[in-house]
Amino acid sequence: MVTMAVQVAGSDEVHIPLRIKLQRVEARRKLRAFTLAVPLLLFTLITFIFPIARMMFDAVHDNTLLRLMPQTAAALSAWDGKDLPSEGAYAALAADLKHAWAQKTAGTIGKRINFELPGAASQVASSAREASTLSSGPYKAALIEINPFWAQHEVWTVLKREGSSYTASYLLRSVDYQYGPDSQIVALPTDNAIFRDVFLRTFGISIGVTAVTLLLGFPLAYLLATLPSRISNLLMMLVVLPFWTSLLVRTTAWVVLLQSNGVVNDVLMTLHIISQPAELIFNRIGTVVAMTHIQLPLTLLPIYSVMKTISPNYVRAARSLGAGPFYAFWKVYFPQTMPGIAAGCLLTFILCLGYYLTPALVGGPSDQMISYFIARYTNEELNWGMASALGAILLTATLLLYYVFNKLVGVDRLKME
Repeated sequence: MVTMAVQVAGSDEVHIPLRIKLQRVEARRKLRAFTLAVPLLLFTLITFIFPIARMMFDAVHDNTLLRLMPQTAAALSAWDGKDLPSEGAYAALAADLKHAWAQKTAGTIGKRINFELPGAASQVASSAREASTLSSGPYKAALIEINPFWAQHEVWTVLKREGSSYTASYLLRSVDYQYGPDSQIVALPTDNAIFRDVFLRTFGISIGVTAVTLLLGFPLAYLLATLPSRISNLLMMLVVLPFWTSLLVRTTAWVVLLQSNGVVNDVLMTLHIISQPAELIFNRIGTVVAMTHIQLPLTLLPIYSVMKTISPNYVRAARSLGAGPFYAFWKVYFPQTMPGIAAGCLLTFILCLGYYLTPALVGGPSDQMISYFIARYTNEELNWGMASALGAILLTATLLLYYVFNKLVGVDRLKME
């Protein structure tokens, strides 16, 4: 009986269609390929996708007041927002302030309200200290007597609006807007409206550096692509040589070169081009020069890789048909380099958007880019919501530009190798 069962099983195996066998082999092959890619997928998810998703989430999420003042948030849910809240809301506020004073969280509450109402941090801290001594109501009159701050309608509007898990305050501040006294969206005062200028400055510097690296990199890439291999390989080593040193070292080197008594000024004065040291550092000139030096190889290499694949026979054919040198270059050779130009410029532009170290070292106060403010809110002010909002807007603007670029040029035409 066992022998017969084996024979039947073997017969079934023999009669499996070839198509089914091929499908099984293909499925096993895909499974092995996916298994090999799992570590990379996990690494990308943990180090790239998750941080970006968390940044986008933190840009609109802040439950500080809801978490630390739950009774006040619940009491204000039924408030119509016209007059001052009722006694019940003040009683809830007193209870939350007492708890905050006991748990030492009054400073966190004050810091959150201070973002909406400058100067509120000290008011909240002093009120929490005084409220901890209150034993019974009426709390409305007692809290207003402790601090007239709680008699302001705008304070309660902020508590009601921000007493939820989600807020648009950070995003509005990132584009120089804010909520008004009645929760309407209004523009920030001129003295406080800085971020639109910072974003324009960031994109302006990035576009300028990209243009300069293209103007310098295209002729050099053409030279490297047309020279004999022995010479071009030597020159290519000089192009990639800066990658052997860190970004900090290269930026610091420009601080030495561009300072008033630096090498550049000494050479210019020796050649009698200038009569006194020029201001080449801690301004826009130093920022663009240092960033151009760092980004030049990244613009040049994609252009060079495309130029190496272009056969010289195309230009020779155009010349043989009567085209002049410039016309043959412009109409025949240059269009074929567009994928490399697009790849190099896109790479340089996106990298320039995130520059922080170079503008901080060689730029002036009016040359700091958006990354400086993101780092400031992250490291100094510990305002993760504002830092995330600035990063989210920069990311969104970059994706929009990438979308436009894809529509006009086409990502499928990019060549990076």
